[in-house]
Amino acid sequence: MGDGEAVKASYAAMNNQPIDWDLSDKQIEPARKYQTTVAKSAALSGPGTFMGKATRSITFEPTHMEGWWLDRTDLPGSLPIRVGIANVWTTGQIVSNIVLRSGNPHNYVRMVEHIISLRMGMGIDNLMIKLDSGDPPLFEQGSLDLVEALEKCGKVTTDKPVPYVTVKEPVTVGGTYGDFVTLAPPDDINNPQLTVDCAINFNTAIGQQRIVFPVCEELTRMASIARTNTSFGKVIYCATIGKIFADVRNLGYNKKNVSIASKKRYINEPRLLHEGKALEAAWHRAVLDLLAAIALINNGLFVGKIKSYKAGHRLDCELVKQLYLNQVLIPLNELHF
Repeated sequence: MGDGEAVKASYAAMNNQPIDWDLSDKQIEPARKYQTTVAKSAALSGPGTFMGKATRSITFEPTHMEGWWLDRTDLPGSLPIRVGIANVWTTGQIVSNIVLRSGNPHNYVRMVEHIISLRMGMGIDNLMIKLDSGDPPLFEQGSLDLVEALEKCGKVTTDKPVPYVTVKEPVTVGGTYGDFVTLAPPDDINNPQLTVDCAINFNTAIGQQRIVFPVCEELTRMASIARTNTSFGKVIYCATIGKIFADVRNLGYNKKNVSIASKKRYINEPRLLHEGKALEAAWHRAVLDLLAAIALINNGLFVGKIKSYKAGHRLDCELVKQLYLNQVLIPLNELHF
C-alpha cells in the first residue's frame, strides 16, 4: 500500500542512514511454547495523561481469557475491551495516540500504546488491565513503572500453546511523508523471533537515529524509560493556542515526563545514550509505539522482521489493518521457504 517509487526512495534513504546501535547478535531466550499470565495482581497510580491534575490508577490482574484486555472499572455495565486492531477507534488528531474502544462509545481507553506494547516484550500472553477511567496514568520514567509492576506480578505458565503468526512474504505500507513499515517472515522457523530495524529522522536536535535489535524482556525493560518526545515549538503551541482545545488544555506532560528538543539542542536531558549519542527517541518509537501496533495482532503472537522508517501510529495501525483486510497473516507452521 502506498506509492511504490516513494517507498523505494525511502528504502534507499534508510539504508544510507548508519545504524547507531546494532544489537542483532544479542542472544535471547528461545521462543516460548506455552502461554502465560501473571501470577498475582499489582496496582499503581499517577497523574492522568490528559487530565494531569487528576490521579489515575491501573491494575494488572491474571485472566483465563486469551489476550490482553482493558476493563474500565468506572463503567460496570461495559465489557472489557480486547486489545486488537478491530477495536482501534482513532490514532489521535492533535495528540497522536492509539485509542481503543468497544461497544458503548464511552467505553474507551486513550494513549494505550505505552501499556499494550509490553505484550510483545514482557513474555505475558494473557492479562486483564483494570483502569478507573479512559485516561491512563502518566509516569516520569516512561513505561518503566508498568514494567516493574508486571515483574512484581510474576508469571504462571498455562497448558495452552502459544499460537505464532507471521507473513508468508514481505509486506509494506508507505505513507505520505517518506515513511514506511515493512513486515517480513522470520529467518528461522525452528526458533522464531521478532526483530526490529527502526530509523527516525527529525528536523530537531533529535536528528537521525537508527537501532536494530531482537525483541526481548531485557531490552524492553531498558527501553521502557524512553519518554514521548516533542519539539519545543509544540510545547509553545500547547501553552498558547493549544489551550483552546480540550485534548491539550489539561495534558499531564511536563519537562520530566516528556523529552523536548529544539532545532539545535535538547531542552531537558535525553536518555539512553550510546557512544555519546542520545537514542531515546528511537527506542521510544521502536519499543513503546511501533510494537504497540504489532500487539494489536490478536490471533497470535507475531514473529518475523520489522523495518520502520519515519513512521507513526497512523501508518502502524494502517499496516495491521491491511494485514487482516488482505488476509496475509498465516500460522507460523504454514510458512515454507
